[in-house]
Amino acid sequence: MKEITANMAGTVLNVMVAAGDTVSEGQEVLMLESMKMEIPVESHGAGSVAEVKVNIGDFVNEGDVLLVLE
Repeated sequence: MKEITANMAGTVLNVMVAAGDTVSEGQEVLMLESMKMEIPVESHGAGSVAEVKVNIGDFVNEGDVLLVLE
């Protein structure tokens, strides 16, 4: 399993995938908002989304797990 983590603190603006979706390396999977900037979060590998750990509007800290891929 691979975990996709937040690279900075911010608020989850959009979740672009759901459990069961297939993602490719480099695909944008989530959008964070931090200091009024939109920060895309990309997948670091290909796989299937096993679990989405956040919801739109959640605040996350750097290093928090956002998605789990299998």
